[in-house]
Amino acid sequence: MTDVLITTVFLAAVYSLVALGLSLTWAGLGFLNLAHGVTYSAAAVGAYEASIHIGGNAFVVLIGGIVSGALIGFVIFLVVFLPLDGRRNFDLRTLIATLALALLGENLLLDKFGPQPQTFPEIFSWLPTINIGGTNVTSDQEGAVLAAVVLVAAFVAFLDGSRIGLGVRALTQNVEGARLVGIDRRTAAFAILLASGALVGVAAVLLGPVYFVSYNNGLQPMIKGLTVALLGGLGSVRGTIVAAVIVAFVEATTATYIGAEDVLVSLFVLIAVVLLVRPRGLAGILETTRA
Repeated sequence: MTDVLITTVFLAAVYSLVALGLSLTWAGLGFLNLAHGVTYSAAAVGAYEASIHIGGNAFVVLIGGIVSGALIGFVIFLVVFLPLDGRRNFDLRTLIATLALALLGENLLLDKFGPQPQTFPEIFSWLPTINIGGTNVTSDQEGAVLAAVVLVAAFVAFLDGSRIGLGVRALTQNVEGARLVGIDRRTAAFAILLASGALVGVAAVLLGPVYFVSYNNGLQPMIKGLTVALLGGLGSVRGTIVAAVIVAFVEATTATYIGAEDVLVSLFVLIAVVLLVRPRGLAGILETTRA
């Protein structure tokens, strides 16, 4: 059971990074970002290239992932949000646009990076391996949890204490109210999409030892992130974090005692049961789909 708990903490820390961007993009901007998976893949490739050409230490690799992810977030802002903001059927059009961007990005990565998965460098090898209850906690797991906790705490502090963060929170609660008090939707969108890309970029680095580096390795993390976001309640940061723990525990338990091939089935059952009982998720603040 100790190994399940250790895996739960590791996965929850990383899945929360993936899910926060999806949750805030939907809650604040009203569209589901299907390019989140290719953002993950591009960030993983960017971090890998940084480790090869600049240096393999944790700082360089993490910065490579953050910059690469934020850059893709900026591209989404330019080619998806800005042209479609304010148009009819915004949610449907952005869904199609981000899907098209994901397919284009995946093929560009395949062309430039190639089909062969690459092994991610060990960036936390300087941390000691510790033993808890007879189970070894690797340096990668320790580093991932520490990095994720620091970043999530910083992100929550940014949302709570900055003017842009307050604007983002206002958009997630009441779009019309935010507009009436002068909050610029495009400025908030810029912040949300860049932060979303940066967070998933860090997740790509931290999950590197699990999913390796590949042109199409972002699909599974995106599915897990979407599951966490829906379970926690779209727009709720704290609900997302709680949901990440639940999803990680279910995944770790299923993989350990039943089989890794049944993980997605168990997660589907989990989210179906929770949404039947509480349609807005654990701490959702949205009651209707944004137009």
